[in-house]
Amino acid sequence: MNKSRFPFASAFIFSICFSVCFLAAACSNNQAGPGFGAGETPVVVSDVIRDEFVDRIQAIGNAKSNESVELNAKVTETVRTIHFRDGQFVKKGQSLVELTRAEESANLAEARSSLDNAKREYDRAIKLEKDAFVSEAQVDKLRSDLEMAQARVGALQARIGDRLIRAPFDGIMGLRSISPGDVVTPQTVVATVDDISVIKLDFSVPEAYIGVLKDGMTVYARTNAYPDRRFEGEVTSIDSRVDPVTRSITVRAEIANQDFALRPGMLLTVDLVRDRSMSLMVPESALVPAGDKQYVLVVEDGKAVRREVTIGRRVPGKVEIVDGVKEGETVIIEGTVRVRPGGAVKIVERREMKKTESAEATADTAKADESTPTPTPAPADGSDG
Repeated sequence: MNKSRFPFASAFIFSICFSVCFLAAACSNNQAGPGFGAGETPVVVSDVIRDEFVDRIQAIGNAKSNESVELNAKVTETVRTIHFRDGQFVKKGQSLVELTRAEESANLAEARSSLDNAKREYDRAIKLEKDAFVSEAQVDKLRSDLEMAQARVGALQARIGDRLIRAPFDGIMGLRSISPGDVVTPQTVVATVDDISVIKLDFSVPEAYIGVLKDGMTVYARTNAYPDRRFEGEVTSIDSRVDPVTRSITVRAEIANQDFALRPGMLLTVDLVRDRSMSLMVPESALVPAGDKQYVLVVEDGKAVRREVTIGRRVPGKVEIVDGVKEGETVIIEGTVRVRPGGAVKIVERREMKKTESAEATADTAKADESTPTPTPAPADGSDG
């Protein structure tokens, strides 16, 4: 009786095994998907490119004016007239503030009259001396009187000049802190003037880089105020001392700022270009580490070939390849875990690696656009109460 049951049990087990194998084959076909051959692994690839590698030193810098000054009066006096507006562009020598000078002007008029009289007396004496009507001693006395009168006129002119505040250089006026009628002293800050046609950018660099620092190195700077803009400048000076606390040295660069986009006090991120070279580059995701070695999977004739590479420097998203691949070869950047060396692959996407933008294309040297009007100085005789 037991023997008669075995044929039915064997048939049942055989049917179950057949069903499982059939379902497994069906699932395998569904996973391959349409368009994939048997055993082909879908992958995403990118080409090995030759790109410019820029070795940078990054830092944070503070913007400073090319020239900056706080204007003060030389004497204690009352403000008579103000000849500038807040934020106005002024030219060197332009009159900015005029202090009361009525007494000095009257004294100057008197001194000029005395000078004219002394000059006439001296000229008359010179003519009479030729005919021996005037002694040499009298001529010397009149010459001395003339020189004293000239000196007094000069002194009064200087005193009047002290009551006129002028722009020491071309620049932009800051916010004035005085009004007509105010009494100012030599300690009173009348206003500020900043020459921002060129911005000085000071930043600190670790002492380890002193050996590569030199004048003329290119710097690129960015600020949150202009997120889509990059400013280009160059190193003009390097401090003579290293800060013993921070172990860093201060470097100064200058950036052209003809459109006045940058202002003193702004914080900028700085990229100091240490070196430029053309190198073979692949995406970082193409690397397959194994122990202390690095490999990439190169697609050749529809198959993945594992190849050892020597890597160099890195930048975000990209790595330099010193040896192991050639320009134009195709490497797998997605699907490396599923691919076996020598296995068939199917390229489902080819991604182009973004090349480093050239300095000429991206660096904004902060020159004014043609549409940006150049500031013009106000008339020297203009006033603003």
